[in-house]
Order: sequence, then structure tokens, then C-alpha cells
Amino acid sequence: MKIIPPKPFMIEKGNRAVLLLHGFTGNTNDVKRLGRFLADRNYTVHAPLYKGHGGDPVTLIQTNPIEWWNSVLEGYDELKNKGYDEIAVAGVSLGGIFSLKLGEERPTKAIVAMSAPALAKSIDSLQERIIDYTIKYKKLSGTFDEQSDKPHEIAEKYRMPALEYLQGMINETSEKLKTIQTPVHILRGLRDDEYYCESADLIYNSVKSRIKSVKSFINSGHILTLDQEKELVFEEIYRFFEGLKWNDEKMKISQIS
Repeated sequence: MKIIPPKPFMIEKGNRAVLLLHGFTGNTNDVKRLGRFLADRNYTVHAPLYKGHGGDPVTLIQTNPIEWWNSVLEGYDELKNKGYDEIAVAGVSLGGIFSLKLGEERPTKAIVAMSAPALAKSIDSLQERIIDYTIKYKKLSGTFDEQSDKPHEIAEKYRMPALEYLQGMINETSEKLKTIQTPVHILRGLRDDEYYCESADLIYNSVKSRIKSVKSFINSGHILTLDQEKELVFEEIYRFFEGLKWNDEKMKISQIS
């Protein structure tokens, strides 16, 4: 079976721009429905695809977090180069911590962090994600072998050297959360691992934003944008963005007067 790789996407609508960031071992399909939802409500949206993601596991493990982060910065710069002065960012899982990192390093209108990791985590748990990704890819491509593709064997064949660096990047971002002052909305699924629920509390208590909030979704797990309460998640994000004071509102007032 031929797998059609996911691609970055951009939908240009209104002057309000939102950068959408997917998770580790995920791809732009993580945030595609959210992007369409916001675009239908006159938001311009752009979702970059991290280098190495969305394809075969060999390609993924040969990339590193710096390259993924550079994909985020390139996505942000693409919106800037197109003339969007105010850029909000919303990300899920790794995209959530990348959203916060972007808020630490670049001007952002607001940040939505969904299921973001913010505490120290074992490298083994990250390696498990690589194993799951590899098995799913092999099954989709029709190359999975019940005998040779056992999890422990995949773990040996597809080890990712950069996982320690990834954890270091998460830790470093968490240590700098106190530098964030832009509005932050933190979303978590109560069916997710307790680690992510605790991370949400850490983020909330660390950022110095005057506007900050946490919203929990009772029947959702880790990837909130794909789970059973996704429509509620989309509405929540939209309401958060609508509650901000954007420059286009000032333009409308000046035009009326």
C-alpha cells in the first residue's frame, strides 16, 4: 500500500494569523480540522511539518529536535513574510511545548498549549513513541512482519539518538516559562497520562501572563484535536482568540470614525 505523506498547509483568510503545531511522531493531520475550523471563521492558519515527520521511521530517527524547532521558526517567518503582524500559536503535545518556546523567543499574540509536556520524562517513554510509530507505519505500508517486528526488536533497530536532547529542550523551555507574559490558554484531557495533567498545572503556575487559564476535557486523551471532544476543543480555542484585542479591531474603529 502506498502511503501519501502529509504536507504543511496554509489557508489565508483574515488578518488574524495562527500557527498550528503538531506533536512528536505526529504530522499536520493532528491540527488540520482545527485549521479548517478557524479558517471558516476568518482566521489565517499555517501548519508546518517538522523535518523527518510524516514519513518512514528511518527518516524520522535521523532527524533531531533542533531541525524540528527550525521547522517551527520557518513556519512563523513564513507568516511574518506574508505580512501578518500578529501571530498566535496553538500546538498539541510537543507542539504545545514548542508553542510556549515560541512565546519565549518570538513576539506572539497568544499561546494555546494542548497536552504539553513540561516535566522531566524518561527517555524510555519517548522511545516507546518511536516503537508505536514504526509499527503503525509498517502496518499501513504492508511491510509489518509478526515475527521480525516485535516491539523489543524494533526498539533495537530504531533507536533515536536525539531523545535526550529533546528532553533537555523541554526542560529548558519549562525553566523559562516565567518570561512569558502574553495570554496563555492551557488545555488538557483528563483521560491523558497524569504526567500531562501535572504539566498543565506547572505551566499555569509558571507563566507571568495576566491572562491565563486552564481548561480540562473530561472525555479526552492526549491528542485533543483528534479525540471525541474535538469540536468542543475547537470552540474553546476560537472563543479564546476572539476574546483578544487584535489590531484589525482598531482598524475597523478608525474606519468608522
